[in-house]
Amino acid sequence: MVPQGSGHELRGEGNDIDMTEPTASIWLEDFRRELTGNILPFWMTHAIDERNGGMHGALTNDLQVQREEPRSAVLATRVLWTFSAAFRQLGDLAYREMAVRAFNDLVHSFWDDAHGGVVWTVDRAGHPVSDRKHHYAQAFALYGLSEYVRATGSADALERCRTLFDLLERHAYDKTFGGYVEGSTRTWQPLVDARLSDRDLDCRKSMNTNLHLLEAYTNLHHIDPTAALERQLVGLLEIALDKILDRSTGHLRLFFDDDWTSLLGGASFGHDIEASWLLHEAALEVGDPDVVARAASAAKLLAETVFREGVDADGSLFTEVSEDGVLERGKDWWPQAEAVVGFYNAFELTGDPAYAGASRACWNYAKGAMVDPEHGGWIKRIDERGHPDPLRYKSGPWECPYHQSRACLEMMRRLGKAKETA
Repeated sequence: MVPQGSGHELRGEGNDIDMTEPTASIWLEDFRRELTGNILPFWMTHAIDERNGGMHGALTNDLQVQREEPRSAVLATRVLWTFSAAFRQLGDLAYREMAVRAFNDLVHSFWDDAHGGVVWTVDRAGHPVSDRKHHYAQAFALYGLSEYVRATGSADALERCRTLFDLLERHAYDKTFGGYVEGSTRTWQPLVDARLSDRDLDCRKSMNTNLHLLEAYTNLHHIDPTAALERQLVGLLEIALDKILDRSTGHLRLFFDDDWTSLLGGASFGHDIEASWLLHEAALEVGDPDVVARAASAAKLLAETVFREGVDADGSLFTEVSEDGVLERGKDWWPQAEAVVGFYNAFELTGDPAYAGASRACWNYAKGAMVDPEHGGWIKRIDERGHPDPLRYKSGPWECPYHQSRACLEMMRRLGKAKETA
């Protein structure tokens, strides 16, 4: 399933870079400038709904507020994660204030006091529009809340983390085949239609939901490393390595029945490269040498496959390829951000400078194509002709600061270490 026009080889690429001083320092400051000078200020300035609290449901590329668009739990929880992480790493009190605002919005608008967990969407006044409990949204609530605990020490947020973990283990975990099913109703009954979006398959389990539960459980383990949580985190890693990863293709399988029978082919390059470093991060959190070795092997396989099949000539990352080999030629913002980290993680694991070059090339593409010099923030999608897609929101139910902010924060952390050892 190699797309036409791809086929990069490792080593000897023209974009290879030597990641030592002063390169690490220059690149670190590049990420810092983008994060603190564009990404975070954009969300603090334009995305807040001052009248109703929380964030606007959606903004167009030219900052027109879409007042009838419901506010999504996905956006709310990712904003919470973003500003909690930014405050924890950078210490700016303005980021803490934004994190507190996001936490209060999540608690008052999305949290279900009667049944626990977060509802899918609310209107501008915080009344439920869709009260389903998709487990993907619970994962991001747990991710954002656990990061808020790390940043502020909030006892309230920690208690909500524990509640979410218990609810997911009771209602989402499959005790027979392992892993987690897709979603529940408000009262935690099985969903009739469990699709995450119109683009997804109605299935019992998905790579996407299980990957982000792994991400959330990894972050929760930082603050509340119970034996039960560690057992389930290891189980998620085993599912990812044994059931979701297809070692014959080097890609992640996408949709599954209860017993992990794969339902659809194709590949998501963005999720492949994102998973490569998230799996490695989760294994390091667990700390078992055998698990770390298995995850590192998977990370290298995924990164190598994406490098070979998913990178365009300009250094950008294609989003996906269908089961019959049709490549999606438009470019989305989030795979670029994940590729920056995923390829750099592969460089750290292998020492191959081609991966560092791929990371840098993708970052350069994102700065040139995704960063909006006129209105600020990042454009969601670039069409096949290289133009911003006017039909996609800049902020919306799925459009958020989490991927690009995390890429900057993660690269600043890793490049800081590179400086120390140079």
